[in-house]
Amino acid sequence: MQLKKRHIAILGSTGSIGRQALDVISNHPERFEPYALVANNSVELLIQQARTFMPEVVVIANEDKYDQLKSALSDLPIKVWCGSKSIEEVVLDENIDMVLTAMVGFSGLKPTINAVKAGKAIALANKETLVVAGELITSLAIENRAAILPVDSEHSAIFQCLNGEGNNNVEKLLLTASGGPFRSFSKDQLQSVTRDQALAHPNWSMGAKVTIDSSTLMNKGFEMIEAKWLFGVDSSQIEVLVHPESIIHSMVQFEDKSIIAQLGQPDMRVPIQYAFSYPERLKTEVDEVDFFKLSQLTFEKPDLNRFPNLSYAYEVIKTGGNMPCILNAANEIAVELFLQERIGFLDMSLLIEKTLQKASFVKNPSLEDYLQTDSETRDIVTELFKTHITV
Repeated sequence: MQLKKRHIAILGSTGSIGRQALDVISNHPERFEPYALVANNSVELLIQQARTFMPEVVVIANEDKYDQLKSALSDLPIKVWCGSKSIEEVVLDENIDMVLTAMVGFSGLKPTINAVKAGKAIALANKETLVVAGELITSLAIENRAAILPVDSEHSAIFQCLNGEGNNNVEKLLLTASGGPFRSFSKDQLQSVTRDQALAHPNWSMGAKVTIDSSTLMNKGFEMIEAKWLFGVDSSQIEVLVHPESIIHSMVQFEDKSIIAQLGQPDMRVPIQYAFSYPERLKTEVDEVDFFKLSQLTFEKPDLNRFPNLSYAYEVIKTGGNMPCILNAANEIAVELFLQERIGFLDMSLLIEKTLQKASFVKNPSLEDYLQTDSETRDIVTELFKTHITV
């Protein structure tokens, strides 16, 4: 029996996750089809992707690039849209079966909410969506019977470990972290870390923003918050382990103290494909783990003195309300400033800490509150940078 192709909208098709998702689709064209491709600014690559995969529609967020995109695809029967409103609308198309949310940062929130409300299956790679508005997203998913399938390797690992466990009680989730390129650096050494050093992750191939977040452990803090909402556990049940080899992607400990782990090579195509094909497993070209070449698997406690961002994540999820939204916005601006080489590596954590102290707290935020919080927080970080931080 021939299976119906799954039509997928890729939000962030020109980013690292989006490109690897298209690689997965290329390897299984009989199963998956890119129905919509959405990019922020990389119009040349979007044009190339459109001509290769022939989606029904392409969307460029940057409206200044619309004419170039439209002209380049004028000989093809592809709809060409632009702007944030178009991104929010494209996910509503009744022909779309699944939406891969791989846009970076806060920009992925509103399209994801629309997709959930439309009952689409969500392949979630935009962790900021659940960081900012986890309670809202999860309640909408239940209300609209929208499946949320994790794409992050750690959450995919936990999801796989929980398969078949029914109502067995989870004692804790063991979330692994590579530790990034600076896990052995002293605080003095971290002071002089450069942009290029921070972008050189030892194990994973990722976009610039998530690579910087990995180097500061903010990425692991966001993943902890995301795991709370995805798997319905308290943050106190989520333990972060630094695992430099990145072979064990995460583990689940049950109340009988049995631990189930998911292992594999550090390659994002595996969790992307699993989200696309669930509950099936399809063949990949990824290398298998050669246990005879593994000299050791090591684990360390994260150092919250050198990498305080992880502790901020635990603090904001314990406080709740709009605090995770504040953390996310503060981090986005801090990372942007670091990538522009306008602040130092440790200044990112300093800016975030000061912003958490200044931003307005809302206990039970609505979507409008989240949008207001995001805007206000970005203004606070920018002002703090201008008045307190120099490089």
